[in-house]
Amino acid sequence: MLLEGIKIGYALTGSFCTFNKTVPQIENLINEGAEVIPIISQAVNDFDTRFGTAEDLKAKLKQITGKTPISTIIEAEPIGPKAILDILVIAPCTGNTIAKIANAVTDSSVTMACKAHLRNARPVVIAISTNDGLSANAKNLGILLNTKNVYMVPFGQDDPIKKCTSLVADFDKIVPTVVEALKNNQIQPILIHKN
Repeated sequence: MLLEGIKIGYALTGSFCTFNKTVPQIENLINEGAEVIPIISQAVNDFDTRFGTAEDLKAKLKQITGKTPISTIIEAEPIGPKAILDILVIAPCTGNTIAKIANAVTDSSVTMACKAHLRNARPVVIAISTNDGLSANAKNLGILLNTKNVYMVPFGQDDPIKKCTSLVADFDKIVPTVVEALKNNQIQPILIHKN
């Protein structure tokens, strides 16, 4: 197993259309020996969408990990001082969350988990999912690409014709990205062609 004994925080933000791709990656991390602690943003905690209900998702996360998801700033804050995690994964990471992390805004459970974890100089893995990655959020993505201890899951344009500024990570590459990030390596290539 590639991740035996590793404690992973797995944070989900409100790119609801990608949950069917990201939730199975939690199981893959556990199958590689990791302990996974789920973290959810307020939107994920509160909103029912055409992709499912908040309660169903929280129940599924608890069933997979055996843990109730962290959903408040207060619950996320001890991640830093208690050095709870070896690595934090944010998947999906919306443009809103990317902008907040890049600009040191700590106003949610996920951004607090990120801030608290980075204070320990430990790796954060980001799996981007945003419609404005090549427009308004390009500058924030650039900041994160140049931020120490931040590693990107390979990403590309998901629909360059109809949504030419949209970027989405290849969620199937989360496990290998985590393995490399734990060795302080950025998996390559970062930019990929998505179909």
